[in-house]
Amino acid sequence: MFSNLSSIETEGIRVDVQTAWIKDQSNPGLDHYVFAYKVRITNESPFEVQLISRKWLITDGLGQKREVLGEGVIGQQPILSPGRQHEYISGCSFETPVGKMKGYYYMVRTDGNSLRVRIPEFTLVVPHLLN
Repeated sequence: MFSNLSSIETEGIRVDVQTAWIKDQSNPGLDHYVFAYKVRITNESPFEVQLISRKWLITDGLGQKREVLGEGVIGQQPILSPGRQHEYISGCSFETPVGKMKGYYYMVRTDGNSLRVRIPEFTLVVPHLLN
């Protein structure tokens, strides 16, 4: 179901994203396209980190931009010890059959330093548009 892996690493924190079009929740005739994305955050650093908040930059196929800010991810502010992962699935809808997302997680380390961890840019696209 999920495909198109995008990855990026910031100061020992790796973020991997995969995407999927949710056909049964979409209605192309009404310009409503629903996508899911699965995120895996891996702590490859020597420090324990906690995800505090996030910032998403979302752009649809017409270039319309929106920004989403919030605490944690899906209601959680996970703590990741070195070598640990946190994975979650969320979603986004567009009025176009293609869009893209990128952003940042704001985290704190046990040594008191804060981090702005990049979320890689990824494309959400209805599969038949790629052919």
